[in-house]
Amino acid sequence: MDAGKHQYDESKIKTLSSLEHIRKRPGMYIGRLGDGSHADDGIYILLKEIVDNAVDEFIMGAGKRIDIHLAEDGRVAVRDFGRGIPLGKIVECVSVINTGAKYNTEVFQFSVGLNGVGTKAVNALSEFFQVTAYRDGRFAHARFRRGELLEKDEGESAEKNGTLIEFSPDSEIFPNFHFDPQFLDKRMWRYAYLNAGLRLRLNGAQYHSERGLIDLLAKEMDDDNLYARISYRDKTLEFAFSHLNSYGENYFSFVNGTYTSEGGTHLSAFREGVLKGVNEFSKKSFVNTDVRDGIIGALAVKIKDPIFESQTKNKLGNTDIRAWIVGTVKEAVEKSLYQDAEAARLLLEKIQNNEKMRKELQSVRKEARAKAKRVEFKIPQLKDCKYHPSRGNPSPPGRENMIFITEGQSASGSIVSSRDPMRQAVFSLRGKPMNVFGQRLAFLYKNEEMYQLMRALDIEDSLAGLRYDKIVFATDADVDGLHIRNLLLTFFLQFFEPLVKFGYIHILETPIFRVRTKEETIYCYSEAEKQRAASKLHGSGRKKAVEITRFKGLGEISPKEFKQFIGPDIRLREVGLDTASEVQRVLSFYMGKNTPERRQYIMENLVLSM
Repeated sequence: MDAGKHQYDESKIKTLSSLEHIRKRPGMYIGRLGDGSHADDGIYILLKEIVDNAVDEFIMGAGKRIDIHLAEDGRVAVRDFGRGIPLGKIVECVSVINTGAKYNTEVFQFSVGLNGVGTKAVNALSEFFQVTAYRDGRFAHARFRRGELLEKDEGESAEKNGTLIEFSPDSEIFPNFHFDPQFLDKRMWRYAYLNAGLRLRLNGAQYHSERGLIDLLAKEMDDDNLYARISYRDKTLEFAFSHLNSYGENYFSFVNGTYTSEGGTHLSAFREGVLKGVNEFSKKSFVNTDVRDGIIGALAVKIKDPIFESQTKNKLGNTDIRAWIVGTVKEAVEKSLYQDAEAARLLLEKIQNNEKMRKELQSVRKEARAKAKRVEFKIPQLKDCKYHPSRGNPSPPGRENMIFITEGQSASGSIVSSRDPMRQAVFSLRGKPMNVFGQRLAFLYKNEEMYQLMRALDIEDSLAGLRYDKIVFATDADVDGLHIRNLLLTFFLQFFEPLVKFGYIHILETPIFRVRTKEETIYCYSEAEKQRAASKLHGSGRKKAVEITRFKGLGEISPKEFKQFIGPDIRLREVGLDTASEVQRVLSFYMGKNTPERRQYIMENLVLSM
């Protein structure tokens, strides 16, 4: 090797300013970038950082209203009516890392933004950013472009105290971005539920809650709960929970107003407190799974020095709060059960039913495992990948592993031949899976197809064993393929709902048409795309012969072609949930018995589509 070509000396050492570092490594500060099609995309994190600051003012008792406006061109404006940024420090507070009042617990007791980065990241990643602070009849204003100060002034003002921040996400970093109204609506409601009494307005829509987490659960459960919600609230801890007739556990956990999707020590302490409270009241020794199976709960804690596992604050790491939360939850649960005899009776009935089902399931599991070992140690339908993340430590974005669930040998053959064997596994279904709606969990262990799928995912005992970052449905884009997709969704929603809730389930999008000439090929994902492609190729130069092929199934796409559709440019559509209460209602309507209502719905929609 020629050392001269790779000279390493003082000239190669670079020092980036804080804002330059944010722009060069934005993922370190706001997670995934994206275009707004995913709830965790960067543009929502930018908005969140600004709204969080406004909510902090409300938490400190300054200002009960926040106005948010999103223009069609993507410009965002957030106006709070708190104390306003001190006028003499307005530039530093939005552009200098590690500058802010949130290091002072007398000014901000329960803030998430303790690292002094949030607003600065928004500034650095915006092509337009301006801040105006109003305090006691005066204002200060500063305008920036990509973190660089352009102008600053101050003077007198008749505006009420508070802060107005306006920004436009940088189109160089977020090309073709858009704000999804559904994601925004969910975020605004969460702010309202976590801050009872706060009023938010987003483009005129009002968001307000008086009962806090009780209102959150009421919306999620839609009165499907088995008993009156058990709840508690003080200045630093709030929770509410009940049970549904479903499997698994479902929680919404928050720290200082931020949703911790991966939970953390506060959630594990809450779960322990519920178990201890129930056992203390009942004078029994129920096991944790029996108490928590079917539970849906919401938890919010406020602590002075939160320690998160990443800048995006998905998981809390503080260990010193465990004893306090366990003790408070235990006492509150025990007291609530003594006060509401009917809720206590129904809760214990649910736990005892869970206990009975668990014991029945133990023998079924044992029998299923023994049968699987007799037939074949390996899972016959699985072509595994070589890389698997360690338990509880998922792969970083862009390096995830995934498993494709396909319908038959032809489709799986194309994927197996074109996949990345390091990170892409394939599970081939043998025909259509069973409709498991209304079945008990024990049924899955008696059905060979369902049991082998659970074994492949390693979730036969617990979801904690899941071996893949993404579970991808790879079905044909025809009626049979859509039916299989619905049957798979029923399987996961009925028994493994958290996998859907936390974004593990995806649908592979593959082209329906191939439009080509001798010189160019265009793959199309809709009828409209096909028409545009045909017009383009017809009109390019002299009129050319255009060949249009419709792929009736994945097996018709050659492995050489298929490789590009499951490579770096893979198109995946994540399956999400609106509310927990929707699951059973939707499954019952579409996958339950053939009711007159469903027949009428089909007839009406058939007429409309003809």
